[in-house]
Formats: sequence, C-alpha cells, structure tokens
Amino acid sequence: MRILGLDPGLRHTGWGVLDVDGNRLRYIADGRVDSDDKADLATRLVQLHDGLVEVIRGWTPDEAAVEETFVNKNPTSTLKLGLARGVVLLVPALAGLRVAEYGANHIKKSVVGAGHADKTQIQHMVRMLLPGTTFKTPDAADALAVAICHAHHRQTEASIAGIRLQVAR
Repeated sequence: MRILGLDPGLRHTGWGVLDVDGNRLRYIADGRVDSDDKADLATRLVQLHDGLVEVIRGWTPDEAAVEETFVNKNPTSTLKLGLARGVVLLVPALAGLRVAEYGANHIKKSVVGAGHADKTQIQHMVRMLLPGTTFKTPDAADALAVAICHAHHRQTEASIAGIRLQVAR
C-alpha cells in the first residue's frame, strides 16, 4: 500500500509518500508544491492543482491523507487556506484515491504521542519512524507525519473490521 500525505497551504503544500507493508513503513519520497505569491489567487490554485497532479502521476499512491486546517484569526487568510485545502482534497479524489482527513492534534498524537508536540518533535519522530528520510522542508515533514498517521489509523480500521467479520461468523 502506498500512501500520499498532504499538508495543505496556499504558498507551500507539503507532500510525502511512504509504503506500508503490514506494520512496516518505508520512506519513498517527499517534497513541496509551491505557488507564486505574486500571481492572482486563481493562478495559484491552478499551480497547486498541476503540481499535485504531477506528484500523483510520479509516485502512484493508493490512498491519500490530508491534514485538516484550523481557523486563523485573519478571515481572509482562512478563506484562502480553505480554497487551497479544497484543491488538495480534490486532486487525489479526481485521481480515484480514497482521501482521509486528520486533525493536527490527532496527527501529532499518532506520530509523537502528544497532541501538542512542536515541529521539532514531529520532525525528529518522522526521522525515527522512517529511516532514510531526507525531507527537504518542514512542510514535507508534516506531510510525512500525515501519511504515518493514516498508516496507523488504517491498520486499526483493518483490525477492527477483521474482528467484526470473525464475530459475525
């Protein structure tokens, strides 16, 4: 199973890819899709779209996971981030991928063990959980954390489904 983790942002959207085999995680790639902050909003959204289409074509994930964003104090920034997040959700869905969403605290708790971990702690644990990780930016590290969270969460779902199947028999 190949998972694409996505950390949405209008200026920078981080992405990370890992393979899951049972309870083993293997780092594959990471990066960031950038938009030109001097361009108009519609052009920036197209840049995010096109960049994410290339990531999906290049790494052929089976599923995607996206970090849910929180509300900022600035309503204009919140709206723009929401539009970028819409693109980040749409692109893998259009590619036929299952798309899961996780809140920031859920991701931090899954990766670090504490829901209020800072970025340094997350980056350290991503390196520990994915040996060979050479993430290029903090956005990519966050995206890999989203993918790790999804890998753990989907294993739990699979275990519960297996138990339900046994009980139903």
